[in-house]
Amino acid sequence: MKLEIIGFNIESCIAAQDAGANRIELCDNFSEGGTTPSYAFIKAAREKLSIELYVMIRPRGGDFLYSKDDFEIMKADIEICKQLGCDGIVTGILNSDGTVDKKRTAQLIGYAYPLGVTFHRAFDRVKDPFQSLEDIIEIGCERILTSGLQPKAMDGVEMIKQLIAQANERIIIMPGSGVNAQNIISIAESTGAAEFHSSASMFINTQMKYENELLKEKMKHITVNKSEVKKMVELLKQKVNC
Repeated sequence: MKLEIIGFNIESCIAAQDAGANRIELCDNFSEGGTTPSYAFIKAAREKLSIELYVMIRPRGGDFLYSKDDFEIMKADIEICKQLGCDGIVTGILNSDGTVDKKRTAQLIGYAYPLGVTFHRAFDRVKDPFQSLEDIIEIGCERILTSGLQPKAMDGVEMIKQLIAQANERIIIMPGSGVNAQNIISIAESTGAAEFHSSASMFINTQMKYENELLKEKMKHITVNKSEVKKMVELLKQKVNC
């Protein structure tokens, strides 16, 4: 069993690795649901991590219907990932009718080779998940990150179970969204999943001694809860050894 943790900053990446995570999904912009991180962030993560590093290829927040210019940016970002020695990318493109854009997603997979490719939670926006599963298998992704078309993976366990059964080991179905130490084993047992995705996040208050009281924003930032990652890793190990 494998545990993937989102890294929204370098401290999160290091904490997740130290806690026993198997893979980092590198992202920027937590509030947007994750976008492509900067060159410097990717470079630093690759230099400091020995575990698998998959980079989000998503040029903006919002929907997954991309323009020609967006697509060119995605290709350029993939090239950066290859140059920096990443292990894979996390991406996905949809058509306006809720189907998978097979043509352009397949092109991104080709550009990424030999890097691995995860089709991200754009999958949770598709019209027909079972046909989309077949489309994603056909174009060559190695896994799909999904919450079972629900806001949280716990709510989508029945759909995730059906997807895993249909996939029949042709592709990895990885539950994500709201996965934590309290529910990871329940999700595993309900779905049969072997890989899991979690932010294991918490917020750290600012260490600034001076703050402008006229500005209302809370100057806190997201990071990984190292103890939460350790708990999930240990629970998965225990399940494997049962």
